[in-house]
Amino acid sequence: MTIVIEIPAFMSVIYPCIKKTIKMPIKSYLAHPHHGKKMELYQTLSALSKCEVIPAENKDLLILVTDTDSSSEEDRLQEKLQAIDSMKLLAMVSGFNTTKN
Repeated sequence: MTIVIEIPAFMSVIYPCIKKTIKMPIKSYLAHPHHGKKMELYQTLSALSKCEVIPAENKDLLILVTDTDSSSEEDRLQEKLQAIDSMKLLAMVSGFNTTKN
């Protein structure tokens, strides 16, 4: 998922260093550890840059939010995530609002 922020044209005139569109690839996941490996997985994920980890209080899983600056940085992070032995499953999640008819 990529969040795109549109900068109003007048802001570009006032602050010429601001680009008109800023792309921020923020992704969220549920990270499921192997049995008895939740703390190890938490420590491993927390050590990675561009990652924020939140342990679930009532389940044996972690919430992972990543924020990378480029597609190449995202690719490198994905390689690191796939190499983690204490993780059984990594599921990307998303949320959205729908309008009712």
